[in-house]
Amino acid sequence: MSDKKQVTARAAVDTEQQRAVSPAVDVFEDASGITLLADMPGVPRDQLDLKIEGDALLIEGAVQQPTPDGLEAVYAEVRVPRYRRSFTLSRELDTARIDANLKDGVLTVRIPKQAHAQPRRIAVTAG
Repeated sequence: MSDKKQVTARAAVDTEQQRAVSPAVDVFEDASGITLLADMPGVPRDQLDLKIEGDALLIEGAVQQPTPDGLEAVYAEVRVPRYRRSFTLSRELDTARIDANLKDGVLTVRIPKQAHAQPRRIAVTAG
């Protein structure tokens, strides 16, 4: 393969690695916070990255393509997805207490509301 073709092939691989698919996400809200359910099939826990940057939650994950030991793919028609999705979070949410769980390709992220944002009952006295 000529040097020009090798550089072009390498550039295509680098571009493909930077592209990302938005995972399907369901968002549920209740009185105490929100829950996000993200479909991320094939993403192992060690390839999953959750970050809080300012008021944004960033979810990233890469699917690992299984290859036999000692072999490296030179050409592959199957594209392995990289997932990426971000959400702007309300200031009412407590980002210090986020809980995340990955099971069977579904990422569950629970973000509780801060204490002052949660509904509370006010006692009324007579008299």
